[in-house]
Amino acid sequence: MEPGLAVIRLGRGPSVGENGKVSDAQQETAGPDGARPGADNPAPKPVLTPAQAKRANSTVVGMVMAVAATVAIVVPVVLINPTHTAETYQRDIDVDRVAGQAAGDAGYEPAAPELPEDWNSNFARWTSGTSDGVDYWEVGYLTPDKGFIQFTQTVEGNPSWTAQQAGEAQVSGGRTIGGVEWELLDASNGDTVLTSEVDGSTLILSGEADLTEFDVLAEAVLADVEPAPPTAESP
Repeated sequence: MEPGLAVIRLGRGPSVGENGKVSDAQQETAGPDGARPGADNPAPKPVLTPAQAKRANSTVVGMVMAVAATVAIVVPVVLINPTHTAETYQRDIDVDRVAGQAAGDAGYEPAAPELPEDWNSNFARWTSGTSDGVDYWEVGYLTPDKGFIQFTQTVEGNPSWTAQQAGEAQVSGGRTIGGVEWELLDASNGDTVLTSEVDGSTLILSGEADLTEFDVLAEAVLADVEPAPPTAESP
């Protein structure tokens, strides 16, 4: 170096080897003990403080307790409310007795059809005070083949009420049962609906069962339907 010249180093760049070539090796940071991390010297793992470890354990314990509490609530509900099947709703209601009790409110004797012993009912009720002003009698029947048919009867029916009770089902034909013509409808949910007008009563059968079972119930209903009481005429 000639006198009077100063060299300023701005940083450490690539080193030049003894053979005059520039080395591409990069400088690695050394650890606290002077060792450089690599395959033989992995980077040190973080260590949780006692407070951090306590908080982590509290979170895990809380999650486990929450799951256990949820299971404790759900399991009894599932056991109390089993899968809804025909067997679940099998109650064998005394339809004739309930019909007799409803007769005072109805003003007529609601139909309580006599059916074979392998049929039974899971509900029977008189419904009044509806918003549309139509009071009606309804009974649910479980068929021998585990199907379900609901029977509805009223003496105050009208076309719009019948359509509403039929679930806006579409007419698909007719069916003669017990010497009476019934309108056959198919609902969008797959149910079958039969409607007819007999002795002043609107009769509706609806549900999921074979048509032959609809025939059995319809004939039994017709055998028990009494003429509707005469309406009072205005003077």
